[in-house]
Amino acid sequence: MDLKSGVASSDLPDGGMLAGEVDGEAVVLVRSGKEVFAAGAECTHYHGPLAEGIVSGTTIHCPWHHACFDLRTGAPSAPALEPIAVWNVEERDGRIFVTTKREIPAPSVQAEVKSVGIVGAGVAGNAAAEKLRREGFEGTITMIGAEETLPVDRPNLSKDYLAGTAPEEWIPLRNAGFYRDQKIDVLTGRRVMLLDAKVKTITLDDGSTQTFDAILLATGSEAVRLSPPGAARVHVLRTLRDSRAIIAEAQKGKRAVVIGASFIGLEVAASLRAREVEVTVVAPDEIPMARTMGVEVGAFIRRLHESHGVHFRLGTTVSEFKGDRVVLANGEPVAADFVVAGVGVRPNTQLAESAGLAVDHGVVVDEFLQTSAPGIYAAGDIALYPNRFTGQKIRVEHWVAAGRQGQTVANNILGRRAPHTAPPFFWSAHYDVTIAYVGHAGKFDRAEVHGSIDDRRAIVAYRVGSQIAAVAAIGLDQESLLIEKAMEEGDRSAIDAVIAGI
Repeated sequence: MDLKSGVASSDLPDGGMLAGEVDGEAVVLVRSGKEVFAAGAECTHYHGPLAEGIVSGTTIHCPWHHACFDLRTGAPSAPALEPIAVWNVEERDGRIFVTTKREIPAPSVQAEVKSVGIVGAGVAGNAAAEKLRREGFEGTITMIGAEETLPVDRPNLSKDYLAGTAPEEWIPLRNAGFYRDQKIDVLTGRRVMLLDAKVKTITLDDGSTQTFDAILLATGSEAVRLSPPGAARVHVLRTLRDSRAIIAEAQKGKRAVVIGASFIGLEVAASLRAREVEVTVVAPDEIPMARTMGVEVGAFIRRLHESHGVHFRLGTTVSEFKGDRVVLANGEPVAADFVVAGVGVRPNTQLAESAGLAVDHGVVVDEFLQTSAPGIYAAGDIALYPNRFTGQKIRVEHWVAAGRQGQTVANNILGRRAPHTAPPFFWSAHYDVTIAYVGHAGKFDRAEVHGSIDDRRAIVAYRVGSQIAAVAAIGLDQESLLIEKAMEEGDRSAIDAVIAGI
């Protein structure tokens, strides 16, 4: 459909979307109230079809990984980094015409803060740095990362990249030229050893010091490592180096033991199966992920993996690692050319603790993600923040949540006093099945299944007492987006309405 030639106004009701093209570019036409917008039709994260998402106000939401874009300016929110193009629209004589592509002027902002230090070069730190520049911040930005690489697309390390279906050039979030052009100073392979919270001064591992007007702590987590005899040979998966090491093992060995039936462990299992590696998953749980996702989802995920050739040894642990095998607690040997452990992570809160910041199984922050020290913020895996939907303090270890928190911090460094309202969201991919999870239910009283998990079209509502705290969706992308929107708005009745329609 050529949108320059026009479409009937009656074909685009309020909240409606039409896919078409303008001069060979895919465009989605959107009506929101009395306004009509035209924008690029593909999400800039992984090319999700925006016309299959939802619109709320002047924001369009991607159905795949819940990125969203401002329909007036094209500005992105995590996990997307790049804006979408937007076009001018005219409505006359009962028809809508898309005309010229809009030129969005560079923003300008006056901020009291003139220098920002970001400790941690993961998604939260990167999102904050990019948001500051996108909003017109002209002060200095220094991002310091302990890893030797520039910020990477961490979810891909256990998914397509590990499976061999994504090239390595997809892995960096940005190349060195981007940071140079944006005047973001990135120090890789460096550690911050000390933080003086009163004067906002950090000391690096070489003894040098830097002082900033504002600091973001985004130090992330480190993988838990096992301690049984021989565990030194066990791989974990946290960094690009880790993923490369596992790939090297898979290229020479064809029998793997994965310890842990968590999301990361089972994503590794699926990726190794794509490389035709024989995989055995060992975990203490009787049903994979039952504590996180419920018995029904856990049993489904086990059947799914078994249908792809994964073997399970559940209800047990590893007692010893030997040259070509692992020995289980019951004495059973399991052949293994290599071993990968996915048994959890620990938040890197040591720097905050030594600086005297409030820490309680995470760095305590307020609704603006500011720590107990003015001008110092925390985001990502380490941040213990108030969940506006449930009223509880939570800490989440999710990629999209970390990116959104980094963007919230950027807004607050600019003096906007923007509370963090976005509900936690993550996705997990297992072969051709993706689970989208919105909200947070560290513990739940019951998991209610609506629809059919086996038919891959279901919503699972996790209740704490009588209240829904989180929702998982399989094959229902729009419903997942609607529930996320309702959680952000605190509208429990809207959540019930979506679930009732399954």
